[in-house]
Amino acid sequence: MSKRMPTSNRVFMVLGFLFLYAPIVSLVIYSFNSSRLVTVWGGFSLEWYGKLFHDDDLMHAVGLSFKIAFLAACLSVVLGTVAGLVMARFGRFKGSSLFAGLTTAPMVMPEVISGLALLLLFVGLQTGLGCTGDTPPTGVVGTAGCWAFGERGMITIWIGHTTLCLAYVAVLIQSRLKEMDSSLEEAAMNLGCPPFKVFFVITLPVIAPAILSSWLLAFTLSLDDYVLTAFLSGPGSTTMPMWIFSSIKLGLTPEINALATIVVTIVTVFVVLANRIMLSAQAKREAAIQAALAGS
Repeated sequence: MSKRMPTSNRVFMVLGFLFLYAPIVSLVIYSFNSSRLVTVWGGFSLEWYGKLFHDDDLMHAVGLSFKIAFLAACLSVVLGTVAGLVMARFGRFKGSSLFAGLTTAPMVMPEVISGLALLLLFVGLQTGLGCTGDTPPTGVVGTAGCWAFGERGMITIWIGHTTLCLAYVAVLIQSRLKEMDSSLEEAAMNLGCPPFKVFFVITLPVIAPAILSSWLLAFTLSLDDYVLTAFLSGPGSTTMPMWIFSSIKLGLTPEINALATIVVTIVTVFVVLANRIMLSAQAKREAAIQAALAGS
């Protein structure tokens, strides 16, 4: 028989949820406010949603943010999974501490420092490849480099966000791999299964929920990032956080509330779907294990 939660614990839990979610709920409510004053209720209206979708600059910023977040999440999951696998399965090797430190450094390093370092890197690349206009680029490498780094924009922001998100993905994947029973992989290799097949057939399905969680975390971090973007963006590459920060200097408007409501809705749908997928996959694995035990 399950024990009832003490009343004091329930009170603190409710207060905690109110502290976290009451501002978001009020933001959603006031996005339907007909008044331009965000703190004065003037009646229900969808006016600001209509104006939101007719703002070309804002729509371009939102589209760019989602595009960069998607690309950064995908690339950081691939690189972070490889890094996590190295840290969890390769044991101690020469330079392992340095590798782990460099991989996870963006998590603890102030974003201002990371942004400045990446900015200096890209400026140095522009100068080295001859992209400054003084000397034309030579060769395929120079031409491709100038196309990528000749002007700060989507590609430089993508690289910066991937660098940040990769650290979080690597730590999550490393933790999941350390919890995993390595005897499954050892048994498969003892039966003659090549290492690559072991990874894709055994390891990858087991860590799939962690990979999905890492992708969602990386997507959210990239979508929300402002500091790195401010260093790495250029003309025509204004992202959603930059647009919001520049807009609130003139005062909050219900348009921003409407945008925030849409983003919260999209993220919530993603999280719920991901949770259902992970629960379904876990149930199927448990059913397969039970069937295998019953058959043996």
